[in-house]
Amino acid sequence: MSALSQPPIWRESRLGLEAAALVRDPVYAGAGVPDANGQPVFLIPGFLAGDNSLGLMTRWLRRTGHHTRKAGIRLNVNCSAVATERLTERVEALAESRGERVAVIGQSRGGTFAKVLAIRRPDLVSGIVTLGSPIVEPLAVHPLVRAQVYAVGLLGTLGAPGLFRHSCLWGGCCKSFFEDLAGPLPAETGYLSIYSKSDGVVRWQACLDPAADERLEVKASHCGMSLNAGAYRAIADALERYRSADLAGGRPASAIGAGRAAA
Repeated sequence: MSALSQPPIWRESRLGLEAAALVRDPVYAGAGVPDANGQPVFLIPGFLAGDNSLGLMTRWLRRTGHHTRKAGIRLNVNCSAVATERLTERVEALAESRGERVAVIGQSRGGTFAKVLAIRRPDLVSGIVTLGSPIVEPLAVHPLVRAQVYAVGLLGTLGAPGLFRHSCLWGGCCKSFFEDLAGPLPAETGYLSIYSKSDGVVRWQACLDPAADERLEVKASHCGMSLNAGAYRAIADALERYRSADLAGGRPASAIGAGRAAA
């Protein structure tokens, strides 16, 4: 990545202002957002972040009638293959408890997990929303962030538990994960990719996944995409479409989990 194309990481310092702007916007109170009637939504945080990083979005989703479930992640630094298996179990439990497919929202690295989940288990996932996720080029990030990726990989390679290893990035450990990440989604699964040219962490072009059926640009920092009123409106619309498509297709509760043996 050339110096000219490096993301402007200094823009990440305005996160507090972005949060303040969101809570003042009518959409955060639910204005114009139809009641979701308990639609299940699963949220996955980004690299070096935990479930609490999506706290405001979780509260908004619950306020607008969604049934949310956390990923159970304190710090998103685990091996992609291991993390995906654990996340699949949680999504499967949520889908079975609600009797319908789950919408998955993932921020940054969390969005890569969301896409692989949707590809591997379309019987569980109605649609995904990614927020600043470098799907096209996972390491297209600011050099300071890439240094953190390498540092975590080194610690994992040296045996620190719960961390991805260098073999996860360049070896055979997560080969199938990255192959799936580069692929298309099933036709019955929706995909909204939200990105920002003001992203201070991820090079925005890496978020332009050709597999997405909708791509939306917002004016936000990288972390601020989960605090952006425009993103919230687009997310509400996308989640409504995903559920409406499932209802129109008449997917019965008994169909949930039917693909388990084949996955």
